[in-house]
Amino acid sequence: MKASKIAYKPVGLAFGAFSGVLAGGLFKQAWKKLGHDADAPDATDEDRTWRETMLAAVLQGAIFAGVKAAVDRAGAAGTRRLTGTWPG
Repeated sequence: MKASKIAYKPVGLAFGAFSGVLAGGLFKQAWKKLGHDADAPDATDEDRTWRETMLAAVLQGAIFAGVKAAVDRAGAAGTRRLTGTWPG
């Protein structure tokens, strides 16, 4: 394993935590903009419809994946600018 990849591990973990917090906030805002309750339904929420729970799950997954990819890519590009090597 390359030294740059090992050195990037803690940075990647920090970026991952940051992206999770950021994505959670974006999802809550998007859910409210769609005109739903403040809290998105859980899959086992008996009082919510299939359509609502599936919409929430798909939207949340898409937002989390997009934010994670953007933050990971920016972190890797920043690492390349600082060290001259790609961490992946």
